[in-house]
Amino acid sequence: MNMPSLTRDSKVRQDPKTAEDPKSTKGPKGSKAGRTMHGGPITYAVLIVFTVGSLFPLVWTAIAASRNNTRLSQTPPPFWFGGNLFKNLQTAWTDANMGLALLNTAVVAGTIALGTVLFSTLAGFAFAKLRFRFKNLLMLLVIGTMMVPPQLSVVPLFMTIAELEWTDQLQAVILPTLVSAFGVFFMRQYLVQALPSELVEAARVDGASSLRVIWHIVFPAARPAMAVLGMLTFVAAWNDFFWPIIALTQDNPTVQVALANLGQGFVPDQSVVMAGALLGTLPLLIAFVLFGKHIVGGIMQGAVKG
Repeated sequence: MNMPSLTRDSKVRQDPKTAEDPKSTKGPKGSKAGRTMHGGPITYAVLIVFTVGSLFPLVWTAIAASRNNTRLSQTPPPFWFGGNLFKNLQTAWTDANMGLALLNTAVVAGTIALGTVLFSTLAGFAFAKLRFRFKNLLMLLVIGTMMVPPQLSVVPLFMTIAELEWTDQLQAVILPTLVSAFGVFFMRQYLVQALPSELVEAARVDGASSLRVIWHIVFPAARPAMAVLGMLTFVAAWNDFFWPIIALTQDNPTVQVALANLGQGFVPDQSVVMAGALLGTLPLLIAFVLFGKHIVGGIMQGAVKG
């Protein structure tokens, strides 16, 4: 038997560069695995156009807030900043009671976001993994409520808060929106795939209570979807105008109700209105700058799991 010769002849011939560096790996066309992909000039041009288009409304709001009403009514409109920005911001802050409005809006939007995320996650887990009678029928009813226009519920809802003497109080805005049909449907669809049923059953076999299962299994698995739902709900609650303008007054306003007061008058000062809109937008921009990485990371993690 000529084993040494057989072994020597059966060795795989390697490229000299690959043999010198065993960590070097190349794909079928010679491209290194894991190399960062770069877009071409057309990709960057398209991204620049979309970025400029997205930032233009915010930049134009700041430009209009730095001018006066006379200049804004002229043609062509201004395309660069003026010298009245801080004056208009101070006027909007004082006339619209913006300090109280920002505080109220932060309380309302934060409470609605937390409540919607919590209750929607619990209901979504129940519809996704628990067994109970009429589950599919109840889910259809939840989805059906999404087809009802919110304007139809305004009169009975206002009569309810009037009976409870909640008019011009924040709970009149918070409680009717603490849970949403979209949030329940969204969390249910996510947990159907992201949370294995075997994991829940194994926890039950080990003697875990329902609260322990929810805290240690459901919430960690649903964290990416909870982050996305919380962000969407917070932004929607911050920008909500229809119900707050009915339930609240200028004595206890949210940001959108306060901005409505700036637009009143025979000739509204558009520069002051734009300054108020800028004040109402800045907290959202600051929040996204601070937590944007975590929000986008949650979205990407949820996309990978889905």
